[in-house]
Amino acid sequence: MYFLTGWPRRLLCPLRSEEEPFHIQPSSQRFYFAVLSETQLSVWFSRPSVLIVSYIESAKAAAQFGFYQKAEWKPDDSMIAVATAKGYILLFDVLGGGDDKYLYEPVYPKGSTRVKVTPGYKEEQCAPALSLEMKKPVDLEAPITSLQSLQEDLLVCTADGYLHVLHWDGLGSNGRKTICLTTIPFSLDLQSARSGPSLDLEGVHIRCMEYCVTLDGFAVVLSDGRLGFITPLSNTITADLQGVWAADVTDGTCVAVNNKYRLMAFGSASGSVLVYMIDTTTGSMQLSHKLELTPKHYPDMYNKTGPVQLICWSPDYSVAMVTWECGGLSLWSVFGAHLICTLGEDFAYRSDGTKKEPIKISSMSWGAEGYHLWVLPYKQERRQLEEQQEEQQEVDMVDPPHPTLQAGILQFQFIKSALTVNPCTSNQEQVLLHGEDRLYLTCGDPTQVHSTSDSHSHTHLHPCDGSPLHHPPNPESSLSQGLSTLLGHKHWQVVQIHSTYLESNWPIRFAAIDTAGQCMAVAGRRGFAHYSLFTRKWKLFGNVTQEQNMTVTGGLAWWNDFVVVACYNCADQQEQLRLYQRSSNLDNAFASVTKLHSDTLLLNVFRDMVILFRADCSICLYSLERRNDSPNPSAHVELLQEVSMSRYIPHPALVVSVTLTSVRTETGITLKAPQQACMAESIMLNLAGQLIMLQRDRSGPQVREKETPANNKKLLPFCPPVVLAQCVENVWTTCRSNRKKRHLLEALWLSCGEAGMKVWLPLFPRDHRKPHSFLSRRIMLPFHINIYPLAVLFEDALVLGATNETVLYDGLQGSSEPLEALFPYCTVERTSQIYLHHILRQLLVRNLGEQALMLAQSCASLPYFPHVMELMVHVVLEEEATSREPIPDPLLPTVAKFITEFPLFLQTIVHCARKTEYALWNYLFAAVGNPKDLFEECLMAQDLDTAASYLIILQNMEVPAVSRQHATLLFNTALEQGKWDLCRHMIRFLKAIGSGEMETPSLTPTSQEPSSTGGFEFFRNRSISLSQSADSITTGKFNLQKTFSMPTGPSAKGRDAECAENMYIDMMLWRHARHLLEQVRLRDLGCFSAQLGFELIGWLCRERNRVARVEDFVSALKKLHKDFLWPFPVIPVGSLSSPLKNGRCRTVLSTRLLKSQSADSLLNSDMDTATPQAAPANHTWLDGIGQRAKDMDTASSAHSNQHSPQTHDAFLSLLTNKVEEYSIGSATDLTETSSVVDGDWMMVDENASTLSLSQAELEHISMELANKGPHKSQVQLRYLLHVFMEAGCLEWCVVIGLILRDANVIKQVIGFLDSPEVPQETVQSVRNGLLAVDTWASTDCLGYKPFLSLIQPHLQQLMESVSEQVQPEAFQATSQSSKLGVSEVGVAAAPRPEDSRGVAAPLGLALPSLEPAGSFPRPPSEDCPPEQTEEQGEEEGTYDCTLS
Repeated sequence: MYFLTGWPRRLLCPLRSEEEPFHIQPSSQRFYFAVLSETQLSVWFSRPSVLIVSYIESAKAAAQFGFYQKAEWKPDDSMIAVATAKGYILLFDVLGGGDDKYLYEPVYPKGSTRVKVTPGYKEEQCAPALSLEMKKPVDLEAPITSLQSLQEDLLVCTADGYLHVLHWDGLGSNGRKTICLTTIPFSLDLQSARSGPSLDLEGVHIRCMEYCVTLDGFAVVLSDGRLGFITPLSNTITADLQGVWAADVTDGTCVAVNNKYRLMAFGSASGSVLVYMIDTTTGSMQLSHKLELTPKHYPDMYNKTGPVQLICWSPDYSVAMVTWECGGLSLWSVFGAHLICTLGEDFAYRSDGTKKEPIKISSMSWGAEGYHLWVLPYKQERRQLEEQQEEQQEVDMVDPPHPTLQAGILQFQFIKSALTVNPCTSNQEQVLLHGEDRLYLTCGDPTQVHSTSDSHSHTHLHPCDGSPLHHPPNPESSLSQGLSTLLGHKHWQVVQIHSTYLESNWPIRFAAIDTAGQCMAVAGRRGFAHYSLFTRKWKLFGNVTQEQNMTVTGGLAWWNDFVVVACYNCADQQEQLRLYQRSSNLDNAFASVTKLHSDTLLLNVFRDMVILFRADCSICLYSLERRNDSPNPSAHVELLQEVSMSRYIPHPALVVSVTLTSVRTETGITLKAPQQACMAESIMLNLAGQLIMLQRDRSGPQVREKETPANNKKLLPFCPPVVLAQCVENVWTTCRSNRKKRHLLEALWLSCGEAGMKVWLPLFPRDHRKPHSFLSRRIMLPFHINIYPLAVLFEDALVLGATNETVLYDGLQGSSEPLEALFPYCTVERTSQIYLHHILRQLLVRNLGEQALMLAQSCASLPYFPHVMELMVHVVLEEEATSREPIPDPLLPTVAKFITEFPLFLQTIVHCARKTEYALWNYLFAAVGNPKDLFEECLMAQDLDTAASYLIILQNMEVPAVSRQHATLLFNTALEQGKWDLCRHMIRFLKAIGSGEMETPSLTPTSQEPSSTGGFEFFRNRSISLSQSADSITTGKFNLQKTFSMPTGPSAKGRDAECAENMYIDMMLWRHARHLLEQVRLRDLGCFSAQLGFELIGWLCRERNRVARVEDFVSALKKLHKDFLWPFPVIPVGSLSSPLKNGRCRTVLSTRLLKSQSADSLLNSDMDTATPQAAPANHTWLDGIGQRAKDMDTASSAHSNQHSPQTHDAFLSLLTNKVEEYSIGSATDLTETSSVVDGDWMMVDENASTLSLSQAELEHISMELANKGPHKSQVQLRYLLHVFMEAGCLEWCVVIGLILRDANVIKQVIGFLDSPEVPQETVQSVRNGLLAVDTWASTDCLGYKPFLSLIQPHLQQLMESVSEQVQPEAFQATSQSSKLGVSEVGVAAAPRPEDSRGVAAPLGLALPSLEPAGSFPRPPSEDCPPEQTEEQGEEEGTYDCTLS
């Protein structure tokens, strides 16, 4: 279709004059335009758009003849007739300027091949120098109302009621006839003409008249506003005229006829355009449709446009441009689809909202091939404009100031769909638009083709092409792919047409694209050229003579990699069908040429067949076959069949398109074989908007395929034609087949203008049952669509189109605004639309639910299928729920029942409800079921997100108690399934129900998102050492009272308002935490705490002696191994003893680094011991509690000999502190941050001594690493260990210490068991648990034995200390004395008060500093000045932890 693009151009007349042009008339080929002003006749050329000649009448002659009014060209462009105000016809001869007289000539660079040209070649690309010579005037003695040119005659209507027929050449007295209007009988139809009443035409004259070639008659508007059609009854135009008139119309203003579609468009005073057709049986005028602005789209302009002033059909008759007296332009397709209107949106308003005055138009005309619309603005408008320009010359430097005016013509630029003139099949599968010098395509980027394999090279380019590029389509092709390239963006791929071809062959008449969307061909006045997206190059004829000797007449099409051209060979004066191979040079030597007997009007390709429609109204079918025998592939063409259609087609120009299809009326029932469904079964012919189908006649004796010899090509005859539909603009069908989507692929799609689209859908019996006798084989379903359809994607159930968009440009505000800046800048954007819901609905309305179900199931895999379902419910709901009348047979229950057949039923309903206003909900749920039941169904189906959507509906439709009850259900389920996002929403929702408002602060920080692995990350900004060392443990008195808990973001603020609702939520959270702990799901507990900001430490403190106990140490250990993907330890093959025995430092390595938790402890170590200035934030979480004890309790450490001063400063440090997440899949997945062997390790010592490891030691290290789980699991376990330590859940600490095989943890816990606060049963439980683990390890898991033997001394200590009792008073005293939360860890280690005064949150449980095993304690005074320690203490007090 046609689309406006850019801004209008402004053509300025070089001659200055006081007069303005008011009438423009194109020549028959539209290369010349006659422009009239009062005493001046100018002729303009189309390309370049320049003035060629101007004839100015003398004052004396102007006084005699009167001012010029109308003009008309002789069909061969050799004469112009001008009508004047005093009733004269002035005839001008248009004379060429001779051989070498050109006004403008192209200048070529030296050596250009384009200079050596064929005779007559030059005139076609230059503006010729013409002259005008006036002949003797003819006086008709009455004002002239209308001029109409015929082949040899000129028809003139005058205001005295006469019709004059003048001969163009012999304008003497004998070359003239006169017919009086009153002598023509008018009736309502031709049958009643003899007897019926005739109009009284006394005093009436013809106001406007136009001749229609294909109807062979004149459409007229009479001076009283009546509309009529005058037709000659005999062969001669002027003898025996008979008129019919349109009933009930008396306000006609103007008329324009459409020769291709046999339509007459009459403008009316009300502002609408009435389009009439002639009934072929009775000859009466019947209203086909109206072109009018709807109040819905143009509320302010509706009924205010004034009378229609002009109607202009485009040269290809596919669109009509209309203008009104109040101004403005509007474009409609032939059957009433509205495309553009300049009376609304950006055309009518500036960006600040002020209204623009619509441009008033005095005359307009389409340019060659419809690429331009030449418009003459109304006189007053132009005069005001010119005056403004002269006042403000400095703003708008168009011309120097001058007392006279410069005439201006506006030239609007259009791009149009290739389907308007070349409706071949491949153009229907791609959207291809062409402007006068460029092509617009929608296909994807060809680079995607090269990157894919051969067999799927096409799929990224077009979903409709089920075949590899340039191979015959495979009938069983897979489902379409590559939708993204067609729909992914709104940009066009713009291909500039080669300028060398364009300058000599403008205008482009035909364009075609192949099915893959990779190759284009264009044909202009002579020859053709083609372009490939693969090479990004044009191919032109190397021999210009060959190019200039052929004219494409019937169009272009692609067949595999051949261009099929129906052309006229000027040299041989012969019609030909030619095929040129894409990869060969463009030359006749490589073409296969077939001679034709008659002019070809239309051409199309179906599989390996070409169908031609010829000027003698016959259809020819040719078969195509590729031949690879010569070096260049060629095509062999053979005539298969000729079908004469002259009985059915009154005029060959009426055929809009011709298509071969595999469509049959008895589809699928008689045709069992899929390959038979792809044969050329029928011909579809669009005859002036009537779709006619000729089907092959299979009524005779049928020969089975196998028996037919291969060389026998006799084809079946065709049945008489059947009319399928009226008002058809375009037809889409495909030659592919797909068993899964037969409905869509075997359907026929029609575009019908304002009536929208229609689909002729096949109906199949289900499961090969016998079809019902009453069920027809096909059904025509109409549906409305919001875009103008240009391509149908069959498998994807999509229509592609294009639409005009506008961009406002207010740069030239103010009085000097030039005329073209009144218009916004126009662009064309790609659009697409889903149509499946319309079809399903139409089938349900017709009680064809089974067919609808089959169709829907075949499309269920489409990505937008849920959207289709929602749309269907939504449209039906809106229509029925808002209807004022009661609906006798509502469709919504049927639609609801239909949707229940699909798994997305629940989400479809709720999404639709949430996009619909609340008032319609009752109607919706009355049809689909109670939302409470639907909510429960969602819970049963484990579809929690959809259930959450139903909650919002329940909250609006039910009392708060009901929604709280359902929200609780959902909350518990979401907790159980670990849907943390949903849990957060549910907490907010429950609070909102309680407080009675919907918007409350969310319970968790908005930045929290669930981590991709479902794990929990820790303190992002602080390096908390989670590896615990027993080096500085004291078994002295300590405080287990828990007064500090982790802050939990915004929820901490919310806790101030201790409302019942919060308590209710907390109860549920506690219940879930208890449930997780009972089931030993520590990993889930950690995630739960981190994701929901649950105060785990505080809760564990309360539950320390209840649920936070470990009943069975062995099963808990096994469960942790499984949950954290932690491997059970294995024993090295060599021996159980460690190879690292001699040397203090090596013993440290073997027991600390390897036995406890390997290198990862270093990863999270407090880096400030190594580089305090580099990592000031990396202090351990209990740095402020106290310094390391200088005197160690010998009972607490089996390795006290290691703490000699020589080794204090030697420790291993990582060069990188980067923590990476990686897969939990393998226990040995390591990165440089956790592998001893791969990482960059550095020995830090005062003497910079290096540590070398032997082969055996490395093996030992790698063995240890193999016994470790993923790094992430280790971090999580360390974190949980820290939490349980804080909360004093010592049994869990033991279990985690065992899995981490960290002797320090066990040592620490056993140290704590001496505390009077620890209940006796905990001590007993730890002791029994360790014994049970030891027993289990001896039998089932020997890998634990080395570690258990390592902690044997601590176990011994535990056995001994069970009998001892500690007085509670000592505990009380300690808690009194540690007001700052700093435990007194022995007198010698008591810190200076200023070092720790910043600890704001009193830490009741003073755990030893979590020093990594690889580093060693030292007094703070060595590296850390007191100021820093102070700072560090203050920082500790205010630290905030971010959880995710």
